[in-house]
Amino acid sequence: MTDADKVYRDIEAIRAKNPVVLSITNYVVTNTTANALLALGASPIMSHAVEEMAELVAISGALVINLGTVAPEYLAAMDPAWTAADEAGVPVVLDPVGAGASMLRTVTPLALLDSHRPFIIRGNASEIMTLAGDAGSGARGVDSTAKSDVAGAAARALAMKHACAVVVSGEVDYVTEGGAKVRVLGGSPLMPRVTGLGCTATAICAAFAAVNKNPLEAALHASITMKIAGEMAEVRASGPGTLQLHLYDALYNMKAQDVSDRIKVVR
Repeated sequence: MTDADKVYRDIEAIRAKNPVVLSITNYVVTNTTANALLALGASPIMSHAVEEMAELVAISGALVINLGTVAPEYLAAMDPAWTAADEAGVPVVLDPVGAGASMLRTVTPLALLDSHRPFIIRGNASEIMTLAGDAGSGARGVDSTAKSDVAGAAARALAMKHACAVVVSGEVDYVTEGGAKVRVLGGSPLMPRVTGLGCTATAICAAFAAVNKNPLEAALHASITMKIAGEMAEVRASGPGTLQLHLYDALYNMKAQDVSDRIKVVR
């Protein structure tokens, strides 16, 4: 079975199973990521109410912990939700948004990783390098000043330390787990112009994690799907605003032929 076949197999599984993806996420991107999950075929629940975390995790196929909003009520829900996911065997995708930009955004994901095992960690180069202990990570707010390939060694170290897959997003996505490393090419240069598409990629990782228990495959297939959706959207878009709309359509309409025609991976 080719990479393209495996990716589309998982897309079909998401559409058939409609897995619930629970997200404690950035309030800026809640609508964007929920719509992307719906378009792909998953069922989003967005919450940061600590009182309902255990109940919601129990009906979820995957959990997203996104550090985009570090308000106290969001932070308070993260550890209980992850604890419930650990007990239920629900895969957790961590997005350390802004790690390296402030002390709070740096120590919070590190503390969570000290207590829990992630299924996938996804971030930009600066965020991943920060989590791996690289003082020269180059964080600028929630953006990265470093290219994804520069974070390759940090990503591999992080993946080995936490026995998970790591995705470094960028013009080229870098995906690693254990000794495996894959580069995913494609996408659109308009994608960095749309807020929340990195967080969307994290949510898409969670959808794939809900149907594929191999962390490397789930992370890789999510990255490929986002790159292909970006390419498909760019064909019809006239700028960042319409790119976002057409990206939803691309996720919804993606066919096996689209995957086989557009997939670009380097192992």
